Amino acid sequence: MSGSRIDAMLARARARLERLDPPTAAAAVADGALLVDIRPAAQRGAEGGIPGALIIERNVLEWRLDPTSDARLPQATGDDIKVIIICSEGYTSSLAAASLQDLGLRHATDVVGGFRAWERNGLPTITHSSKDHHLQ
Repeated sequence: MSGSRIDAMLARARARLERLDPPTAAAAVADGALLVDIRPAAQRGAEGGIPGALIIERNVLEWRLDPTSDARLPQATGDDIKVIIICSEGYTSSLAAASLQDLGLRHATDVVGGFRAWERNGLPTITHSSKDHHLQ
């Protein structure tokens, strides 16, 4: 048997996502989709961020975006919200988007190549300081 179980899990997650390349994701955000950056603070500090992205670290993502959770954010208005998850390279984001779909957020997806691809495509980025403000 070739490949690891996590590779198989990632392939299953991606098979049900309509993943977006960075320019398409940026256009979707301009049309009202919610871009959610799930990278940890240290990674955002080292790599930078995306203007207007909602920062929700991975460990609390489902609680903050589940419209039925007492810990939800105001943006978690229902199952029809368009959520685009971004991480550093587009691996963790695929698993996170699939998890949100499991919660009923049917339009959840992620960015192919993550933040690094976003930046390579010349899309807007910002430098984060150690005093990075984010939602958890």
